[in-house]
Amino acid sequence: DRKAKHIDKNNKLEITASVKESGNDALIIKQEKQDESAMGIIGAARSKALRPFVIISSSYLLFTVTDGASRMIVLLHAYNKSFSAFEVALMFTLYELAGVVTNLLAGIMGAKWGIKVTLLVGLFLQLVSYGLLFGWKDDWSKETAILYVTIAQMWGGVAKDLTKLGGKTVTKLVTPEEQETKLFKLVSFITGWKNSLKGVGYFLGSALLQISYDLALTVMICLIVLAMPWAIFGLDRELGTAKKKNASLKDIFVMDNRKLNLLSLARLFLFASRDFWFEVPLPFFFRAPACEGLGTKTCFSHIDCSNGAICGESGFCENPNPGGGCGGLGLERVVVGAALGAYIILYGQVQSWTPQLVTGPLKQTPPNKLTEVFWCLINSLPTGLMAAVVVFDPAFQENETSKMITWFVVLIASFAIIFAINSSIHSFLVVNYASKEKVAVSVGFYYMSNALGRLMGTLGSGLLYTFVGEDVGPLAGTNAVAGLATCFLAGTLCSLISAIITLFIDDQSNGLKCGPCCTIVKSIEENMEKNSHFDKSYDNTSNTKHITTHTFTQAIEVIDESKDSNQHVDQITPICENEVSC
Repeated sequence: DRKAKHIDKNNKLEITASVKESGNDALIIKQEKQDESAMGIIGAARSKALRPFVIISSSYLLFTVTDGASRMIVLLHAYNKSFSAFEVALMFTLYELAGVVTNLLAGIMGAKWGIKVTLLVGLFLQLVSYGLLFGWKDDWSKETAILYVTIAQMWGGVAKDLTKLGGKTVTKLVTPEEQETKLFKLVSFITGWKNSLKGVGYFLGSALLQISYDLALTVMICLIVLAMPWAIFGLDRELGTAKKKNASLKDIFVMDNRKLNLLSLARLFLFASRDFWFEVPLPFFFRAPACEGLGTKTCFSHIDCSNGAICGESGFCENPNPGGGCGGLGLERVVVGAALGAYIILYGQVQSWTPQLVTGPLKQTPPNKLTEVFWCLINSLPTGLMAAVVVFDPAFQENETSKMITWFVVLIASFAIIFAINSSIHSFLVVNYASKEKVAVSVGFYYMSNALGRLMGTLGSGLLYTFVGEDVGPLAGTNAVAGLATCFLAGTLCSLISAIITLFIDDQSNGLKCGPCCTIVKSIEENMEKNSHFDKSYDNTSNTKHITTHTFTQAIEVIDESKDSNQHVDQITPICENEVSC
């Protein structure tokens, strides 16, 4: 008998078949049967590997719709109840702060009990959060309402980060270790569609709120319930658990992964660069009426006042929410939700196709730290431009609505595209830098920093938007134009800080290109090919002399066997072939 092997390298499956030498027809028939058997086993293995990916991703994406809707329902409902931007920011404080703690503990939970447990707990807590929002009463004092809604949002924040853990880590678990480009595309796809559906949630939440507050909450609860059975019956409890050693809280604070630590710090400022102007100030500015006429113009009905203003009991036009400022666009709730939702949908779709449409054609796939520095610097341009426009363009000083809308469309579109590219690169780098056997812990630590960035941006934006700008009067509030400009400036500074931090990551071996004909930073391979002579460098601490050649196929190490630095007895030994790292 002769042994014939059928091997699928990607899935590392091997099927051995015995065939007879005699009889060509019999040999062909047996070979075909073995081929069919091999393909059947390989197909079954692939199906088994992709099943958790499909279930977790679907549940995660469905959950994301409810997460986006929750933000819009709370924010716009609070605006109508005359809460200021800072007071609304306080409502989201525990939502963001819970993410800091949850991301740490979720990493431990994922490593100990598996992704199935974290996913189901996350979905259940989202039900708790929405259930509590039903209890928000109109006759409560502001202090009581802020405390109650903050606690309700806290459970939503815990739910989001528990659910997100599964959505992020499953991509690493179903992708072979060496296929970094495939991993980048998979991570980008999931993260992009997650954000697109969050945009759908923004629009859906604001549209349903226009009809009824209770209806909006009920529809979202139904979506959460729809996602739960698939996770309960379709996932293996061991998925995502640590294979060698269970994680502990001590493991999370072992700062031995320098790349991931620096990336986490950079992520903090990257997301603060968005949340300093997007989450609270932008929707408040979109809802705020123009300052002109507030408290001075007489009226008989709301139509006598500018968009967003109301005719008060005093007979004068007034701001329905003086704490939200004036000088804005005065848009309806559903329009605000649609605008923010459009931003997130565009952001998500660009994120999904970043490898194919952006980094691929620019020869930046798979990306490294230089790629992120490049795009992070570009990320500072839209917000920096808007800060200058809001301060110096007469359209914002004279409340020329059409020109202001044009500028906001340019800002939203450009920043959505650029930020999506940054986020896509970050999402790849975190799973690429993470150890596969500690992926849940690593991703949890990384997204803890993500939550800190959102917290910093949300609270900071509430403070800046509410308290920067002169007071126009008790019926108008403060001039929100100055506050919005300050928020844009803060976002710009955060982008620049993020780029500087990323520079310290040791991940530049592949260099940086900007298309097939433009090389910004040469890779190690290109530098080796360029140099025709040996480049010698000495490491005094290890008493080892390394020599690298211009040939990519071989690297050699020269070992100094003498302890006396003045005398060298060199023995040349090949240590590897075909490795860029050598």
